[in-house]
Amino acid sequence: MRLLTHNLLACHAKGCGNSSKNFPLELRNVQLEQIDADYNEVFLRGFLPKLHWQALISAAKQLGQTSLPEQEPDLLQQQENDQLLQALHHVLLEHVYAIRSGIPNMVSKAS
Repeated sequence: MRLLTHNLLACHAKGCGNSSKNFPLELRNVQLEQIDADYNEVFLRGFLPKLHWQALISAAKQLGQTSLPEQEPDLLQQQENDQLLQALHHVLLEHVYAIRSGIPNMVSKAS
């Protein structure tokens, strides 16, 4: 699963409610792989409005990735920000944590 997908997932179990437990999901026992992906600036710019920046930064830090700024930049307005878009592409699409042997249990123990 890529961080792009992780950024869209939330817990909807009874124990999560509307608290900070439901989003972003916590990453545990993660085995990280790096897989090259074709750079697509149009796709990235299209995804930016859906991106939860603080959740991305939190997940990236859990995985040891610190190349993105803490504060969300206005990438939709800035045309000359190729280096930051490349870093965002790398974090969102080229870092994959594997899900092996089926579907992960994403249900809260409280439910």
